[in-house]
Amino acid sequence: MHSNFVNAVETLTPSFERLIGMMPVRDGRLPASMPTQGIYLFTENAKHLYVGRSNDIRARYGRHCNPGATHRMAAFAFRLAREATGKIKASYKGGLNSREGLMLDPQFAAAFRDAKARIRGMDFQFVGEADQMRQALLEIYCTVALATPYNDFSTH
Repeated sequence: MHSNFVNAVETLTPSFERLIGMMPVRDGRLPASMPTQGIYLFTENAKHLYVGRSNDIRARYGRHCNPGATHRMAAFAFRLAREATGKIKASYKGGLNSREGLMLDPQFAAAFRDAKARIRGMDFQFVGEADQMRQALLEIYCTVALATPYNDFSTH
């Protein structure tokens, strides 16, 4: 393995430990002193579900779970709604199974609203990280270490 990569990865454990050791917050009660950039984690009933990264963690939290957040802003909620409705397979073409098409389905739209409310009730933890490369590596590190089931690194 290339030494630059090894050196970068070896420095991630302290950030991971700070993330896991942080007292969780929920229901939008985000502290004023939280970092702007970094990695965040959603956990429900002691099960780690989703890791993300952002250059504005506070705003990203809102896009995950605020009632007005659209399907384009709330990818985690959209995945939860897909699971709840059994509409698992993503479609990258227009039509009933596209994101826009699913949002026209009243059952799916209700599941999406419910998913955002569910996320608001989850434990939320975060750790600061301004460096973009370290953010990306830390997101992957945390996803692998915590086996978060809703992270998906596939492309389309």
